Amino acid sequence: MAIHSIDAEDDQFAYRYDTQLLIDKRDKDLDEDEITDYILNNIEGNSLIAAGDEDLVKIHFHTNEPWRVLEYCNTIGEIYDIVVEDMIRQSNGLQG
Repeated sequence: MAIHSIDAEDDQFAYRYDTQLLIDKRDKDLDEDEITDYILNNIEGNSLIAAGDEDLVKIHFHTNEPWRVLEYCNTIGEIYDIVVEDMIRQSNGLQG
């Protein structure tokens, strides 16, 4: 299982939403390299992890546009276990 990661920027809250989800294979095998390339080239954010295999990929990404991650991932497979947490709220001791 390969893991792709991009280091976080110095400003830990440059991207507010910690976006996590699982993608299940729908019709076509999943390719974590293609998923990584698409997200990095089309959605602004940092701290990307795309790990898995051709049947299941876990995504973790910090962005200000979590809906774009969900929209894209839904085009390549079935998405579930979706969590979007507001890291600024969490840092202030509030529910994320």
